[in-house]
Amino acid sequence: QVQLVESGGGLVQPGDSLRLSCAASGFTFDDYVFGWFRQAPGKEREGVSCISSSGGSTYYADSVKGRFTISRDNAKNTVYLQMNSLKPEDTAVYYCAATRDLRHRTLAKLRIGICPRGDFGSWGQGTQVSVSS
Repeated sequence: QVQLVESGGGLVQPGDSLRLSCAASGFTFDDYVFGWFRQAPGKEREGVSCISSSGGSTYYADSVKGRFTISRDNAKNTVYLQMNSLKPEDTAVYYCAATRDLRHRTLAKLRIGICPRGDFGSWGQGTQVSVSS
């Protein structure tokens, strides 16, 4: 049974940093592509960043490029999202998601710069990130 548990959210000021963690269990971690998505009040859930099973391919939304970094530690079954220079518009619930990409279809999409929410079938419960002065 796939289980994803996010942590690391909180209330910070503009310009601060946070690191989100997603602890995964119940499946073969190395086979999965992971993504971070976020949903602000009244808005649709949007892709923030994704990472391939090897970590060699990544995707970032234009709004976070240069500020956020996704990484994974296959030994710890954990995916991270380092968020620097946070802005009020980054305020949202952040969700970790995973997809078993055996046919490398999601990997192919990452390589052309997209990470569709619909590719991901397993989701965590979310962690709140609030950026306010």
